[in-house]
Amino acid sequence: MDGVTAPDAEHRVADAVRGHWVDRRAPRAVRPYLRLARIDRPIGWWLLLLPCWWSAALAAIASGAAYPDPAHLALFFIGAVAMRGAGSTYNDIADRDLDAQVERTRSRPLPSGQVRTRQAALFLVAQALVGLAVLLQFNRTAILVGIASLVPVAIYPFMKRVMPVPQAVLGLAFAWGALMGWVAVFGRLDAPALLLYGGTIAWVVGYDTIYAVQDIEDDEIAGIRSSARFFGRRMRGAIGLCYGASAALIGAAAILAGTGLAGLVGVGLFAGHLARQVLRLDTRDGRGALGLFRSNRDAGLILFLGLAADALIRHLVSG
Repeated sequence: MDGVTAPDAEHRVADAVRGHWVDRRAPRAVRPYLRLARIDRPIGWWLLLLPCWWSAALAAIASGAAYPDPAHLALFFIGAVAMRGAGSTYNDIADRDLDAQVERTRSRPLPSGQVRTRQAALFLVAQALVGLAVLLQFNRTAILVGIASLVPVAIYPFMKRVMPVPQAVLGLAFAWGALMGWVAVFGRLDAPALLLYGGTIAWVVGYDTIYAVQDIEDDEIAGIRSSARFFGRRMRGAIGLCYGASAALIGAAAILAGTGLAGLVGVGLFAGHLARQVLRLDTRDGRGALGLFRSNRDAGLILFLGLAADALIRHLVSG
Protein backbone atom coordinates (compact mmCIF):
# COMPACT_ATOMS: atom_id res chain seq x y z
CA MET A 1 0.00 0.00 0.00
CA ASP A 2 2.85 2.41 0.81
CA GLY A 3 4.22 2.37 -2.69
CA VAL A 4 0.97 3.09 -4.50
CA THR A 5 0.84 6.31 -6.49
CA ALA A 6 -2.49 8.10 -6.45
CA PRO A 7 -4.25 7.55 -9.75
CA ASP A 8 -6.27 10.70 -9.16
CA ALA A 9 -4.96 13.21 -6.63
CA GLU A 10 -8.17 15.20 -6.98
CA HIS A 11 -10.44 12.32 -5.99
CA ARG A 12 -12.97 13.72 -3.51
CA VAL A 13 -13.77 11.55 -0.50
CA ALA A 14 -17.20 9.98 -0.93
CA ASP A 15 -18.99 11.47 2.10
CA ALA A 16 -17.26 14.87 2.10
CA VAL A 17 -19.25 18.09 1.89
CA ARG A 18 -19.77 18.84 -1.79
CA GLY A 19 -18.04 21.99 -3.03
CA HIS A 20 -15.97 22.26 0.15
CA TRP A 21 -13.09 24.75 0.01
CA VAL A 22 -10.59 21.90 0.49
CA ASP A 23 -11.52 20.57 -2.95
CA ARG A 24 -11.73 23.97 -4.61
CA ARG A 25 -9.20 26.34 -3.07
CA ALA A 26 -6.61 24.52 -0.98
CA PRO A 27 -3.17 23.98 -2.63
CA ARG A 28 -3.19 20.62 -4.36
CA ALA A 29 -0.19 19.33 -2.42
CA VAL A 30 -1.97 19.71 0.93
CA ARG A 31 -5.44 18.55 -0.10
CA PRO A 32 -4.82 14.86 0.73
CA TYR A 33 -3.66 15.83 4.23
CA LEU A 34 -6.67 18.06 4.81
CA ARG A 35 -8.85 15.16 3.70
CA LEU A 36 -6.95 12.83 6.01
CA ALA A 37 -7.72 15.21 8.90
CA ARG A 38 -11.39 15.30 7.81
CA ILE A 39 -11.33 19.07 7.27
CA ASP A 40 -13.66 18.49 4.32
CA ARG A 41 -16.05 16.74 6.74
CA PRO A 42 -16.45 19.26 9.57
CA ILE A 43 -19.25 17.35 11.27
CA GLY A 44 -16.62 15.21 13.01
CA TRP A 45 -14.96 18.04 14.91
CA TRP A 46 -18.35 19.57 15.66
CA LEU A 47 -19.44 16.35 17.34
CA LEU A 48 -16.18 16.24 19.31
CA LEU A 49 -16.44 19.91 20.27
CA LEU A 50 -20.05 20.15 21.36
CA PRO A 51 -19.76 17.98 24.52
CA CYS A 52 -16.87 20.23 25.60
CA TRP A 53 -19.09 23.28 25.19
CA TRP A 54 -22.02 21.60 26.97
CA SER A 55 -19.76 20.80 29.89
CA ALA A 56 -18.36 24.34 29.97
CA ALA A 57 -21.90 25.72 29.98
CA LEU A 58 -22.96 23.41 32.82
CA ALA A 59 -19.88 24.52 34.76
CA ALA A 60 -20.85 28.15 34.21
CA ILE A 61 -24.32 27.46 35.61
CA ALA A 62 -22.94 25.62 38.64
CA SER A 63 -20.31 28.28 39.37
CA GLY A 64 -22.67 31.23 38.93
CA ALA A 65 -20.78 32.64 35.93
CA ALA A 66 -22.68 34.65 33.32
CA TYR A 67 -21.37 32.56 30.46
CA PRO A 68 -18.92 29.76 29.68
CA ASP A 69 -15.30 30.87 29.78
CA PRO A 70 -14.59 32.25 26.24
CA ALA A 71 -10.92 31.22 26.45
CA HIS A 72 -11.96 27.67 27.27
CA LEU A 73 -14.44 27.60 24.38
CA ALA A 74 -11.74 28.78 21.97
CA LEU A 75 -9.21 26.24 23.26
CA PHE A 76 -11.76 23.46 22.98
CA PHE A 77 -12.43 24.49 19.37
CA ILE A 78 -8.75 24.34 18.42
CA GLY A 79 -8.27 21.11 20.32
CA ALA A 80 -11.32 19.46 18.77
CA VAL A 81 -10.18 20.23 15.22
CA ALA A 82 -6.63 19.04 15.95
CA MET A 83 -7.59 15.89 17.83
CA ARG A 84 -10.37 14.97 15.41
CA GLY A 85 -7.73 15.17 12.68
CA ALA A 86 -5.22 13.16 14.69
CA GLY A 87 -7.79 10.52 15.61
CA SER A 88 -8.99 10.22 12.03
CA THR A 89 -5.44 9.92 10.75
CA TYR A 90 -4.69 7.19 13.29
CA ASN A 91 -7.93 5.41 12.42
CA ASP A 92 -7.13 5.53 8.70
CA ILE A 93 -3.64 4.16 9.24
CA ALA A 94 -5.06 1.24 11.22
CA ASP A 95 -7.95 0.66 8.79
CA ARG A 96 -6.26 1.31 5.45
CA ASP A 97 -6.70 -2.28 4.24
CA LEU A 98 -10.31 -2.53 5.45
CA ASP A 99 -11.13 0.87 3.96
CA ALA A 100 -10.02 -0.36 0.56
CA GLN A 101 -12.83 -2.94 0.67
CA VAL A 102 -15.68 -0.50 1.41
CA GLU A 103 -17.16 1.67 -1.34
CA ARG A 104 -17.56 4.79 0.83
CA THR A 105 -14.04 4.65 2.31
CA ARG A 106 -11.85 3.39 -0.52
CA SER A 107 -11.52 6.99 -1.79
CA ARG A 108 -9.79 8.09 1.44
CA PRO A 109 -6.19 9.31 1.03
CA LEU A 110 -4.46 6.16 2.31
CA PRO A 111 -6.36 3.37 0.52
CA SER A 112 -6.48 5.45 -2.68
CA GLY A 113 -2.72 6.05 -2.51
CA GLN A 114 -2.83 9.84 -2.19
CA VAL A 115 -0.74 9.65 1.01
CA ARG A 116 1.78 7.05 2.12
CA THR A 117 1.62 5.50 5.56
CA ARG A 118 4.87 7.10 6.76
CA GLN A 119 3.67 10.54 5.66
CA ALA A 120 0.38 9.98 7.45
CA ALA A 121 2.21 8.97 10.64
CA LEU A 122 4.26 12.18 10.62
CA PHE A 123 1.09 14.19 10.03
CA LEU A 124 -0.51 12.38 12.97
CA VAL A 125 2.35 13.44 15.27
CA ALA A 126 2.07 17.08 14.15
CA GLN A 127 -1.66 17.19 14.90
CA ALA A 128 -1.19 15.48 18.26
CA LEU A 129 1.39 18.09 19.25
CA VAL A 130 -1.15 20.84 18.55
CA GLY A 131 -3.65 19.01 20.75
CA LEU A 132 -1.03 18.67 23.50
CA ALA A 133 -0.23 22.38 23.34
CA VAL A 134 -3.93 23.13 23.86
CA LEU A 135 -4.27 20.65 26.72
CA LEU A 136 -1.33 22.19 28.59
CA GLN A 137 -3.27 25.46 28.91
CA PHE A 138 -5.61 23.86 31.47
CA ASN A 139 -5.19 22.91 35.13
CA ARG A 140 -3.29 19.80 36.22
CA THR A 141 -6.37 17.66 36.73
CA ALA A 142 -7.77 18.60 33.34
CA ILE A 143 -4.44 17.68 31.73
CA LEU A 144 -4.50 14.24 33.36
CA VAL A 145 -8.14 13.69 32.37
CA GLY A 146 -7.35 14.76 28.82
CA ILE A 147 -4.40 12.38 28.55
CA ALA A 148 -6.60 9.52 29.75
CA SER A 149 -8.80 10.02 26.68
CA LEU A 150 -6.05 8.50 24.55
CA VAL A 151 -6.93 5.02 25.81
CA PRO A 152 -10.32 4.67 24.03
CA VAL A 153 -8.94 6.58 21.03
CA ALA A 154 -6.10 4.07 20.71
CA ILE A 155 -8.23 0.93 20.91
CA TYR A 156 -11.28 2.02 18.89
CA PRO A 157 -10.04 1.15 15.37
CA PHE A 158 -9.43 -2.46 16.43
CA MET A 159 -12.83 -2.92 18.06
CA LYS A 160 -14.48 -3.14 14.62
CA ARG A 161 -12.84 -6.53 14.30
CA VAL A 162 -13.93 -8.02 17.64
CA MET A 163 -16.91 -6.14 19.16
CA PRO A 164 -20.49 -6.35 17.86
CA VAL A 165 -21.06 -2.68 18.83
CA PRO A 166 -17.69 -0.88 18.43
CA GLN A 167 -19.62 2.42 18.59
CA ALA A 168 -19.63 1.96 22.38
CA VAL A 169 -15.85 2.48 22.42
CA LEU A 170 -16.18 5.37 19.99
CA GLY A 171 -18.64 6.88 22.46
CA LEU A 172 -16.08 6.67 25.27
CA ALA A 173 -13.68 8.71 23.12
CA PHE A 174 -16.03 11.20 21.47
CA ALA A 175 -17.89 11.95 24.72
CA TRP A 176 -14.71 12.81 26.64
CA GLY A 177 -15.27 16.54 26.24
CA ALA A 178 -18.28 16.21 28.55
CA LEU A 179 -15.73 15.79 31.34
CA MET A 180 -13.27 18.41 30.16
CA GLY A 181 -15.38 21.56 30.37
CA TRP A 182 -16.32 20.83 33.97
CA VAL A 183 -12.88 19.78 35.21
CA ALA A 184 -11.30 22.83 33.51
CA VAL A 185 -13.38 25.07 35.80
CA PHE A 186 -13.54 23.09 39.06
CA GLY A 187 -10.39 20.97 38.90
CA ARG A 188 -12.39 17.83 39.78
CA LEU A 189 -15.07 15.55 38.41
CA ASP A 190 -18.53 15.74 39.97
CA ALA A 191 -21.83 13.99 39.36
CA PRO A 192 -23.12 16.47 36.73
CA ALA A 193 -20.04 15.90 34.56
CA LEU A 194 -20.24 12.12 34.93
CA LEU A 195 -23.95 12.08 34.06
CA LEU A 196 -23.28 14.34 31.08
CA TYR A 197 -20.54 11.95 29.98
CA GLY A 198 -22.90 8.98 30.18
CA GLY A 199 -25.59 10.81 28.25
CA THR A 200 -23.10 11.84 25.59
CA ILE A 201 -21.88 8.26 25.15
CA ALA A 202 -25.48 7.18 24.47
CA TRP A 203 -25.84 10.07 21.99
CA VAL A 204 -22.67 8.97 20.15
CA VAL A 205 -23.80 5.35 19.90
CA GLY A 206 -27.15 6.53 18.52
CA TYR A 207 -25.86 8.93 15.89
CA ASP A 208 -23.01 6.67 14.78
CA THR A 209 -25.45 3.81 14.29
CA ILE A 210 -27.33 6.11 11.90
CA TYR A 211 -24.02 6.88 10.17
CA ALA A 212 -23.23 3.17 9.84
CA VAL A 213 -26.41 2.61 7.80
CA GLN A 214 -24.40 3.74 4.75
CA ASP A 215 -22.00 0.78 5.00
CA ILE A 216 -24.11 -2.20 6.08
CA GLU A 217 -23.68 -4.23 2.89
CA ASP A 218 -19.97 -3.49 2.43
CA ASP A 219 -19.30 -4.08 6.14
CA GLU A 220 -20.83 -7.54 5.87
CA ILE A 221 -18.59 -8.39 2.93
CA ALA A 222 -15.46 -7.02 4.61
CA GLY A 223 -16.29 -8.56 7.98
CA ILE A 224 -16.44 -5.18 9.73
CA ARG A 225 -18.65 -5.12 12.81
CA SER A 226 -20.99 -2.21 13.50
CA SER A 227 -24.02 -1.40 15.62
CA ALA A 228 -26.11 -1.05 12.44
CA ARG A 229 -25.36 -4.67 11.55
CA PHE A 230 -25.83 -5.84 15.12
CA PHE A 231 -29.22 -4.19 15.67
CA GLY A 232 -30.51 -5.07 12.21
CA ARG A 233 -34.31 -4.81 12.04
CA ARG A 234 -34.37 -3.50 15.60
CA MET A 235 -32.18 -0.57 14.63
CA ARG A 236 -34.73 2.24 14.96
CA GLY A 237 -35.82 1.00 18.37
CA ALA A 238 -32.21 0.67 19.54
CA ILE A 239 -31.38 4.19 18.37
CA GLY A 240 -34.51 5.43 20.11
CA LEU A 241 -33.36 3.80 23.36
CA CYS A 242 -29.90 5.34 23.01
CA TYR A 243 -31.34 8.78 22.35
CA GLY A 244 -33.85 8.42 25.19
CA ALA A 245 -31.07 7.50 27.61
CA SER A 246 -29.01 10.41 26.32
CA ALA A 247 -31.76 12.96 26.92
CA ALA A 248 -32.55 11.52 30.37
CA LEU A 249 -28.94 11.50 31.58
CA ILE A 250 -28.16 14.95 30.18
CA GLY A 251 -31.35 16.27 31.75
CA ALA A 252 -30.31 14.79 35.10
CA ALA A 253 -26.88 16.40 34.75
CA ALA A 254 -28.49 19.75 34.05
CA ILE A 255 -30.76 19.50 37.10
CA LEU A 256 -27.88 18.55 39.41
CA ALA A 257 -25.85 21.48 38.10
CA GLY A 258 -28.68 23.83 39.05
CA THR A 259 -30.04 24.49 35.58
CA GLY A 260 -33.25 26.51 35.36
CA LEU A 261 -36.06 26.75 32.84
CA ALA A 262 -34.03 27.97 29.86
CA GLY A 263 -31.55 25.13 30.13
CA LEU A 264 -34.26 22.53 30.55
CA VAL A 265 -36.04 23.91 27.49
CA GLY A 266 -32.75 23.41 25.66
CA VAL A 267 -32.62 19.80 26.83
CA GLY A 268 -36.23 19.31 25.70
CA LEU A 269 -35.57 20.75 22.25
CA PHE A 270 -32.46 18.58 21.99
CA ALA A 271 -34.54 15.52 22.86
CA GLY A 272 -37.18 16.51 20.31
CA HIS A 273 -34.55 16.81 17.60
CA LEU A 274 -33.27 13.31 18.41
CA ALA A 275 -36.81 11.91 18.32
CA ARG A 276 -37.31 13.48 14.90
CA GLN A 277 -34.19 11.70 13.62
CA VAL A 278 -35.53 8.34 14.74
CA LEU A 279 -38.91 8.96 13.12
CA ARG A 280 -37.36 10.04 9.82
CA LEU A 281 -34.75 7.29 9.60
CA ASP A 282 -35.08 4.93 6.64
CA THR A 283 -32.56 2.13 7.13
CA ARG A 284 -32.50 1.50 3.36
CA ASP A 285 -31.52 5.09 2.54
CA GLY A 286 -27.80 5.70 3.09
CA ARG A 287 -27.86 9.27 1.78
CA GLY A 288 -30.76 10.16 4.04
CA ALA A 289 -28.98 8.57 7.00
CA LEU A 290 -25.94 10.75 6.33
CA GLY A 291 -28.14 13.84 6.41
CA LEU A 292 -29.70 12.80 9.73
CA PHE A 293 -26.26 12.07 11.16
CA ARG A 294 -25.02 15.53 10.18
CA SER A 295 -28.07 17.15 11.75
CA ASN A 296 -26.68 16.25 15.17
CA ARG A 297 -24.55 19.38 14.96
CA ASP A 298 -27.76 21.42 15.07
CA ALA A 299 -29.13 19.31 17.92
CA GLY A 300 -25.95 19.88 19.90
CA LEU A 301 -25.92 23.62 19.25
CA ILE A 302 -29.52 23.88 20.44
CA LEU A 303 -28.55 22.24 23.72
CA PHE A 304 -25.49 24.44 24.15
CA LEU A 305 -27.41 27.65 23.47
CA GLY A 306 -30.09 26.63 25.97
CA LEU A 307 -27.51 25.95 28.69
CA ALA A 308 -25.55 29.13 27.92
CA ALA A 309 -28.74 31.21 27.99
CA ASP A 310 -29.62 29.67 31.34
CA ALA A 311 -26.25 30.69 32.79
CA LEU A 312 -26.76 34.27 31.63
CA ILE A 313 -30.35 34.50 32.90
CA ARG A 314 -29.45 33.07 36.30
CA HIS A 315 -26.52 35.46 36.61
CA LEU A 316 -28.67 38.48 35.74
CA VAL A 317 -31.42 37.45 38.14
CA SER A 318 -29.04 36.75 41.02
CA GLY A 319 -27.14 39.97 40.33
